[in-house]
Amino acid sequence: MVEVQSADPVKKRKKKKKPSLTQKFQRWLEETASQVEGVENPLLLPREFVGYSFQGDLRPAFVTPQMKVEPSIRVPDYHETGIPTSEMAARAQETIHIHTDEEIEKMRVACRLGREVIDIAGKFLKVGVTGDEIDRVVYKASMERGCYPSPLNYRNFPKSVCVSVNEVICHGIPDCRPIQDGDVVNLDVTVYKDGFHGDLNETFLVGNCDEDSVRLVKTAYECLQKSCDMIGPGCLYRDLGASISKIAAQNDCTVVKTYCGHGIGELFHTSPNVPHYAKNKAKGIMRPGHIFTVEPMINLGSNWKDDLWPDNWTAVTHDGKRSAQFEHTFLVTEDGVEILTARKGTNASSMSWDAAAVTRN
Repeated sequence: MVEVQSADPVKKRKKKKKPSLTQKFQRWLEETASQVEGVENPLLLPREFVGYSFQGDLRPAFVTPQMKVEPSIRVPDYHETGIPTSEMAARAQETIHIHTDEEIEKMRVACRLGREVIDIAGKFLKVGVTGDEIDRVVYKASMERGCYPSPLNYRNFPKSVCVSVNEVICHGIPDCRPIQDGDVVNLDVTVYKDGFHGDLNETFLVGNCDEDSVRLVKTAYECLQKSCDMIGPGCLYRDLGASISKIAAQNDCTVVKTYCGHGIGELFHTSPNVPHYAKNKAKGIMRPGHIFTVEPMINLGSNWKDDLWPDNWTAVTHDGKRSAQFEHTFLVTEDGVEILTARKGTNASSMSWDAAAVTRN
């Protein structure tokens, strides 16, 4: 019997390794750099700010052109016009939507993806990185997950994320200013997936921050933490503000009154309004199926007032002192609360302070 030699075994094809986050980030940085080419001085004060009296030390810088959304991504109604028409119509009704099981599941997905995006962005937040680069990270991470970054062109906001530094309370437009050692930086991320928005934000201590900044950030977190403990069926929306104000005052801070938490779901902003200050007149009682954000904005000192920069978006403290904020999207359940935007591996029914999670060197 003649022995027949078998053919050489087929060599296994090597799987292409997916680019690491660091490799992706470097590629995104290169794309960002190309946007700034030809700009003589990206840190030159934009024309609309010439002659403006600033409240603190922060100065705006060059803002790169708005990015285009990939054709495969489902977009909200304001994508082209900047006008959230369905949201404006719903606000006139002032009813609080009770989400169905199917809607809740879609919200869980949107919020989980939003959490992934902010965690990626936070990982790359460090001294020397610009807000514009962080914006590109958020944009790309959203696209890779099939999400639309909700802030993009919402009422004509030019970017995919709000980057609010030091005295900026909220709605900071990402620009070419490098983050500096000792900065306090808030990243506000919202993604739109399968027709639903998931919204959260966190404030980070970058490098060597002073004691006041650390106290401010911990206070802002504690304010949200106390709100989480109160959420459940039967709680009045207006009651959250008194608890938040008490904690802020105990730490020589104060609560911004101009902006509030809000209902969220198919609409980016809807009923209920959730004020963060005491003696507010918010309407409504929490019911199972309600989904909303709580996002207390806390200022150092006793001045809660804000001013608006000439870009018509950036809200800053009136006295130039620093501000911090944390936000979650919450679902009221039959017996309490579910934090839809909870960090992976943490308890979804309560919050605990993690200093490492907000520190960036």
